[in-house]
Amino acid sequence: MPRPIQATIHTQALVDNLNRVRSHVPDARIWAVVKANAYGHGIDRVFAGLRGADGFALLDLAEAQRVRDLGWRGPVLLLEGVFEQRDLELCSRLDLWHTVHCEQQIDMLAAHKTNLPQRVFLKLNSGMNRLGFVPAQYRSAWTRLNALPQVDEISHMTHFSDADGVPGVQKQMAVFDAATRDLPGERSVSNSAAVLRHDGLASDWVRPGIAVYGSAPDYPEHTAAHWGLQPTMTLEAKIIAVQNLLPGDTVGYGSSFVADAPMRVGTVACGYADGYPRTCPTGTPVLVDGLRSRTLGRVSMDMLSVDLTPVPQAGQGSSVTLWGRAGNGHVLDIDEVAAQAGTLSYELMCALAARVPVEVSE
Repeated sequence: MPRPIQATIHTQALVDNLNRVRSHVPDARIWAVVKANAYGHGIDRVFAGLRGADGFALLDLAEAQRVRDLGWRGPVLLLEGVFEQRDLELCSRLDLWHTVHCEQQIDMLAAHKTNLPQRVFLKLNSGMNRLGFVPAQYRSAWTRLNALPQVDEISHMTHFSDADGVPGVQKQMAVFDAATRDLPGERSVSNSAAVLRHDGLASDWVRPGIAVYGSAPDYPEHTAAHWGLQPTMTLEAKIIAVQNLLPGDTVGYGSSFVADAPMRVGTVACGYADGYPRTCPTGTPVLVDGLRSRTLGRVSMDMLSVDLTPVPQAGQGSSVTLWGRAGNGHVLDIDEVAAQAGTLSYELMCALAARVPVEVSE
């Protein structure tokens, strides 16, 4: 019998979340961001749910090849562009659009021998200070690209560092508007937070990532439910043992939890080697048979402990939802679990271990 732990990817939730994003930007086209193997969900597993997007945005050529192999014939964008000149040949073969964020990438294009000019997204560093040309260099970069026969259409792109607030977005948009004023080409500025919080930003293409996967980009100010987003990943395991504690008994490594009354504790077949954060403290929420309870003590490599006091009927074989949707329809927000671990939902999704079986469900 396989170990009783499983992740489930919810296809209909992906469809619903994509539609929710579209309702905020009805006039824009949507890049479904599937970098990091679709935020840990698996590109193969999310493809059917995200086919309603206008394009797929990702990081590396292997991911781009996989999207093409799955049958996608629409736009595919390399968000970090190419890393060496020979990558441009695969861009031509796979018909990939790609970001240009530095002079070296322009040099690669200038040296590239091709009869197929390429679509590029020129990136402006409007304040994130990660990738892109600073405003003083942006127009000269555009002029260089525009003179190259290897380049077809040039679009314009930037990335918000503070899209969950108003002043930061306004400041970066002002920088972007000034740098791109009167230049032809489509614009792409909005990530998940900007799409949901700042309706009306001028953007021909938007790039939602975490919102598509059912997490609030501005948690804890807003929850996923506030934005009408559905969980797209559920992590669930079963109780494999029950311990009956007396006052003074402890749980787990370091004896960090001490019972102050008689209680039942369930041992769950999930640990940090499965991707559940070791940093989750006592009190991190779980759903036991769909009812809310909490973890106890430290998370081990292969197991963690949960309090069965609120669920007296639970026992060996009972289901424990670590995040996502329980069998009774109740939802444990992945953002809430991530906050307990001192991190973000992005990391939990991406950290799902390869040893965890995954199924795709409606």
